[in-house]
Parts: sequence; C-alpha cells; structure tokens
Amino acid sequence: MTTVETAGACAPAWRGGFGRLWSAAVLSSFGDALRTAALPLLATTLTDQPLLIAAVTACGYLPWLLFGLLGGAVADRVDQRRAMWTVDALRGLLVACFAVAVGLGHASIGLLIALALALTTLQTLFDNASTALLPTLVDKEALGGANARLMTGQRIAGGLLAGPVVPVLIVLGAAVPFAVDAVTFLIGAALVASLRTGPPARAPRPAGSTLRTEITAGLRTLWRDGPLRGLCAATALCNVGMGALIATMVLLVTGWLDAGNGGYAAAMTAYTVGSLAGGALNGRLVERLGRIRAVVLAGTTQIGALVVMGSVRSLVALVVALGVFGLMGMVWNVNTTTLMQSRSPAGMLGRVSSAFRTLAVAGAPVGALLGGAVATAWGLNTPALLAAGFFILSVAALIPALKSDVSVVGREDVDGTTTAHPTRRPS
Repeated sequence: MTTVETAGACAPAWRGGFGRLWSAAVLSSFGDALRTAALPLLATTLTDQPLLIAAVTACGYLPWLLFGLLGGAVADRVDQRRAMWTVDALRGLLVACFAVAVGLGHASIGLLIALALALTTLQTLFDNASTALLPTLVDKEALGGANARLMTGQRIAGGLLAGPVVPVLIVLGAAVPFAVDAVTFLIGAALVASLRTGPPARAPRPAGSTLRTEITAGLRTLWRDGPLRGLCAATALCNVGMGALIATMVLLVTGWLDAGNGGYAAAMTAYTVGSLAGGALNGRLVERLGRIRAVVLAGTTQIGALVVMGSVRSLVALVVALGVFGLMGMVWNVNTTTLMQSRSPAGMLGRVSSAFRTLAVAGAPVGALLGGAVATAWGLNTPALLAAGFFILSVAALIPALKSDVSVVGREDVDGTTTAHPTRRPS
C-alpha cells in the first residue's frame, strides 16, 4: 500500500488502492444514475399501465430480500476483489446487450424487469464484497474518512453530474444512456481488477460448513452485537419512513405546495447539496460526539426537518429542510457503515453487512405502500409526518447503544484524509 506522511501518521496516496476503488465507485454511481433516470422514461414509452411501470422500480428491492443474505455469505467465501470486477464485467455486458436491444427497437417491459432483477441480484454480491474490501485498503482508524470520501464522491457523480447529462444523452438516442452505463461498468471492472490486495484474512471454514450455516452465523453475530443490532433496527425503521417520503415527494412538491417541476428540481438539488456538506462535516461531529452519538444527532435533526416538510406550506422551508435532511442523512450513512466495518469479526463482514442491508432494505417497500395510503386518506403532506414518526422510533432504538459509544477518531476523520499506521493491522 502506497502511503504518505500526514500529521505523524501514514495516509494512503490517491494513486494507491483506495484511489482506484474510489474512482471505480464514483464512476459506477454516475452510470447507475444515468440508467436509473432513463429506465422509467423508457418504460413510459412502452406502457401506460402504472403498475407495470412501478414493477420496474420494485424489482430494485426484491433481489435484496431474496438473495441479499446469500450474497454476503458468498462474499465471505471468495476473493472480494475478484468477485467485484467479475460482477462489474457481467453487469457491463448485460447493460451493453440491453442497449443494443433498445437501439434495435426490441425493448419491452418484460426485458426492463428482467434487467432490473439481474443487475440488483449481482449487486447483492458486489456491495457486500465492496464493504468487506475497503478495510483491507485503509487502516481501521481511517475507515470513517474513507467512507465519507466514497459516499461524497458517489453523491457528486450520481446526484449532481448525472442529472443534467441524462436529457442530453436521451436526445442522442434512447439506447445511449444504457451504452454509457455499460462503459462505466467495464472501466470500473478494470480499475478493481488492477488492485493489488493480499488474500482475504479469514479463518478456515469448519468441516461440513454450508452457506446456510454461514448465513445463520452472520445473523447471530449481528444480533449479539448490541450497537450493530440497534443500528440495524434503527435503519430499518428509518427506511420505512424514507420509503413513504420518497414515494410521495413529487406529490408533496407539485401537489401540496403547487411548486411544479422547477420546485421539485430545487428540492432534489437541496438534498444533494446537503449530502455533500454532510460528508465534509461528519469528521468534526464524530470527533466531538463519537459515532453512535453522531447517528443519534443525525436522526433527531432529521425528525425536525420532516416535521417542517409536512407542516410548513412553503417551498423555501421545504428546500432548507431537505438540505438539512440530506446533510444528516450522510452523517447517518457514513457512521453506520464505518461501525459495521469496524465491529464485525474478521472474515464475517460480508455476512454481517448482508444481514444488516437485507433487514434494513425490507422497510423501504413497506414505507412506499404506507406513504401512498396515508397520502390518499389524509393529504399529500402526511407521508412526511408519518416518516417523522418512524424516525422517532428509530432514534429510540439507538438509545441502548449509546453506552457503548466512544469518541475516538484520528485526524483522518477531521480533515478528510485517510490515515494508516506504518504497519497496517489486519482487518
């Protein structure tokens, strides 16, 4: 691992493994954002049935519920670097074939649904392997800064850069956004394949060990770790609220506020800008509070933002509230991921990560259905208030974990540099 001296510690240089992993992740986020924006637009040209159009989005959740735990168990069995570049290469080829089908006029709703299912199924292995790989590239004390850099870069690429590009690419042809997405997958695969990492640190599997017993061990490990159990429950509850909010946000802005498409664009931009600020400020919050207290602060602040969204009938208030909501959302995400990486036993991070993600993701589709129901019954602003209620429950779920919090971070979390000791400890 290439390092440079920073404030008495060693920091991985951007030209080293972390820089390539960061570049692959950011490039992939850019391509994912292009595809995510283009798929619904393509779907509307193929059918006018809302249920079928919604099915394309729903398929983005389903594989996590079906295969998320399996993906984590496989990630703990294999070389994570090899798994990641192989998955990215497969996804690149799949999207390239889909782009050809669209270009030749052979696209159909069934093909869109099949693509969404295939890509997300592969993602269950990729994401869990990626979570497990990062601690092998940076020192344990550097994980917070590394995660902040990764998530901030992904937010810039997917939230700010990709949005304006999509309409331009669609003008060039319906297949173009998918062709560009395929290229980003293939470049990402090449970047990850170029990483030079040692063999994964894991104990030999017991004789007769099966995927089922290994998945059970991951679930048991998550359950027995009090802080991780609390974070998982809190994140699942938050995702119910987020599902309700996201599913109805366009109705809140264009209907309840009557702000039109311009207002919706302003609201989404505020959320993205707030997220970027969260990535920059996270280290200072953790330095003063500790990671779990920073997550509690984030959730508590988001409750206030949601109440403003659902009760103050003003676009300006909504924009400010979404900016704050995005800022604290980044703090939540960076620290939950870092805590999961730092607290999971060596060789089990893939399974713990998959158990955490699968249980957390399950709340989103439930929330989307609840959001639609309460918006229909009590008004377009009520999903935001419903989300606030679930966030209150999530913060309450974190209270038992506060006693285990520690406020120990290195300078890397304060100034954004990832640091490592000269002799990196095994993760």
